[in-house]
Amino acid sequence: MNAVIYDKPASELYSARNSLKPTNFYCDAPSAKSVQIAGDFNQWHPVPMHQRVDGWWFIQMLLPHGHHQYHFLVDGQPTLDPQASGTARDDDNHPVSLVAVS
Repeated sequence: MNAVIYDKPASELYSARNSLKPTNFYCDAPSAKSVQIAGDFNQWHPVPMHQRVDGWWFIQMLLPHGHHQYHFLVDGQPTLDPQASGTARDDDNHPVSLVAVS
């Protein structure tokens, strides 16, 4: 019999679906004053990214297994990620980037 922790069997607690994986996001916008990331993984609330010395903007986020929609906000303007796994449309039919986490 599986142990039950937090009302879930141990087999579910340790599955890939429930684990979080560090996921790196990079945005090439060296002249931007600010870059943020917003996605389905943070309820579309923008989170500031940090500019590196090479001009690229960076953030690492812990994401669960699956496909996630997101976009960058470069000086407030929604911007697709050219490095994304693909593109899709959000609930308002706006284009968004996709990242696959496995």
